Amino acid sequence: MCKHRSTTSTTRGSAVIGVLAAAGITVSLMQTLVVPLLPDLPRLLHTTAGNASWTITATLLAGAVATPVIGRLGDLYGKRRLLLVSIALLVLGSVICALTDSLTAMVVGRALQGMGMSVVPLGISLMRDIVPPERLGGALGLMSSSLGVGAALGLPAAALIAQHADWHVLFWGAAGLGMVMALLVLFLVPGTPATAAGGFDLVGALGVGTGLVCLLLPVSKGADWGWSSPTTLGLFAAAIVVLLAWGWWELRTPAPLVDLRTTAKRQVLMTNLASVAVGFAMYAMSLIAPQLLALPKETGYGLGQSMMAAGLWMAPSGLVMMAVSPYAAKLSAARGPKTSLLLGALAIAAGYALALPLMGHLWGVLVVSSVVSAGIGLAYAAVPMLIMGAVPVDETAAANGLNSLMRSIGTSASSAVVGVVLAHMTTRMGSVTVPSQAGFRTGFVLGGAGAVLAALVTLCLPGRPPHSPPASRRPSLRSWPFERPRRWPHVSSPGRT
Repeated sequence: MCKHRSTTSTTRGSAVIGVLAAAGITVSLMQTLVVPLLPDLPRLLHTTAGNASWTITATLLAGAVATPVIGRLGDLYGKRRLLLVSIALLVLGSVICALTDSLTAMVVGRALQGMGMSVVPLGISLMRDIVPPERLGGALGLMSSSLGVGAALGLPAAALIAQHADWHVLFWGAAGLGMVMALLVLFLVPGTPATAAGGFDLVGALGVGTGLVCLLLPVSKGADWGWSSPTTLGLFAAAIVVLLAWGWWELRTPAPLVDLRTTAKRQVLMTNLASVAVGFAMYAMSLIAPQLLALPKETGYGLGQSMMAAGLWMAPSGLVMMAVSPYAAKLSAARGPKTSLLLGALAIAAGYALALPLMGHLWGVLVVSSVVSAGIGLAYAAVPMLIMGAVPVDETAAANGLNSLMRSIGTSASSAVVGVVLAHMTTRMGSVTVPSQAGFRTGFVLGGAGAVLAALVTLCLPGRPPHSPPASRRPSLRSWPFERPRRWPHVSSPGRT
């Protein structure tokens, strides 16, 4: 009987891990869903190229604002419940995009899709509650790497659909995937009770939302508006004022949206800063490699691939990231997550160093992207363990949401900086201006510099993580669907036996 129960629990644990990781991959597909459409979006939406870029910007802004807010709501009202809400928002946004040819409706739909990015930090926090300790490290690594896996696999799939079907099919497919994920979560993932007490900090939510919009909007659109334009500078100034006022409020309210005192702990602070740098390094490859692959061979350094072929050359990097995550968990268990994060950052830097001599070959781009992805897999697998090893159980969703926000800030900064480099270091090919070889090399150097910065920040982490909260603070589980309530066997806090 005991053996049967153990086998059943193991099977259910595998199901939970698989469903949550699949949900993370599904929401990360939204990052690259419209990339194959970008050249045609002005015509499809009857607008200008500048206005069409809001379909990307809206997703970024909505995801950045929603992630810490929904994370806190998950701590207050149940992570599984908010996970389903996030997936429902993604489905609603996908349906809106599938039914429209209007720019306004498309931007609204893409913003709702962006709010679905909260699935990943909520899934990471749920795993802490319900996955047995001996499997937690590998589960967290898989969930954390789902962001890169979905983005890498989504590009060739989206390009294939866009080339052979009506573009609305992309969004119908996204809606269908979201509905499947919602059903799997509903029936296979157990609910957990709320872990936090107190009310929701509405003022804090409005403050952080306003501050992030004022910060990320000029980062995303500064190249179009001009970095010295009154709009860009005014928004940056507003971001500083609003975020300072928000910090003052959070330190004084009894139930803050984000506990800044916990965030200021060295382990949490350094991990978040490293996440910004890793996010910068990760997105640099996503920006540079597809353009290099797609440029005509006539340039002398372009590799002349179609959008779909370029996506296929990049797809193995997502599989590498997924394959690395269990080994990253074993390394973290043996040497500590700090070691995994440091080795991951160094591997990313090594990949960018290889890019300089190998960028002229298709196989070289494949090797470079795979090495960088292996490093990202190591780093992203370590980050949740570092965060959750330093925060109490009742703040895990909010803390992971804030960490996801840090990654978003890194990717936004990368988009702005590398985008400016490629836009200004150009050469003429006939009547068309394209990024120069020196521009690509500079972009690779910047990506490597971000990885080196991540490694230096990681060295500032404490050598031994603080003790986890007592096992008695871990919440009990609600029942699986159609079963009597019972606890998950052997549930205890990470790091305890």
